[in-house]
Amino acid sequence: MENSAIEGAAKLIWDTWQANDRIGALPVACRPTSRQEGYDVQAAVARLSGQAIYGWKIAATSQAGQKHIGVDGPLAGRLLENRAYKSGASIPMGNNLMKVAEAEFAFRMARDLPPRAPAYTTKEVLDAVTSLHPAIEIPDSRYRDFSKAGAAQLIADNACASYFVLGPATTIDWRPHHLAEHPVSAWVNGKRARDGKGANVLGDPRFALTWIVNELSAVGETLRAGQVVTTGTCVMPVEIAPGDHVVAVFGVFGRAEARISP
Repeated sequence: MENSAIEGAAKLIWDTWQANDRIGALPVACRPTSRQEGYDVQAAVARLSGQAIYGWKIAATSQAGQKHIGVDGPLAGRLLENRAYKSGASIPMGNNLMKVAEAEFAFRMARDLPPRAPAYTTKEVLDAVTSLHPAIEIPDSRYRDFSKAGAAQLIADNACASYFVLGPATTIDWRPHHLAEHPVSAWVNGKRARDGKGANVLGDPRFALTWIVNELSAVGETLRAGQVVTTGTCVMPVEIAPGDHVVAVFGVFGRAEARISP
């Protein structure tokens, strides 16, 4: 894509996001047709936002999630600083199209992992992690029918990123635990809504974290010290509405919660 097409696509996405509106698709003249082009547009959207990058998210880490947005593999997206909250915050519902919340393992990085030719191993990636957190993601899309947009356009649209809620860092030593089998539940208004486990995230949240490090490396991006990566939902997304109280419970690892405001 020419720079003018990248900037045109990014402006349309960002303007649509700011207006809390929807588009059918990006115009053909500035529509990305590959993952790399999608990431080029995504980076331009982040620049237009003027916000720091709080961290990264992974969309479609399960078969159900891939089916939900019409893709055949995971996608990486940026978490913008002004849309990241601490546990207990009130999150605006606005004109959210997806209307779901997701319970996710999140990791904060202790040091940079820059692009390189050899793939990073899971051990190398975990050695660069400083803390594990329970988290909630509330995704959204700027496309009216996001299930038909395709991977390149969804990546350009920040992989359906919207709001993110980070719980406190777990105080126990999480590294010896088998995260794949660790139970996770999502509660809405005091009622248990969904159950899942870490294996629903590319087989293990640690594998998902390794995936995104290598995905970013492949497109020339650095995962930086201090940034947070949320690795995808461990439960089927739970439906939410204004006024709801959502809690993601991770047992000994703690919990994250948020209230959904109009």
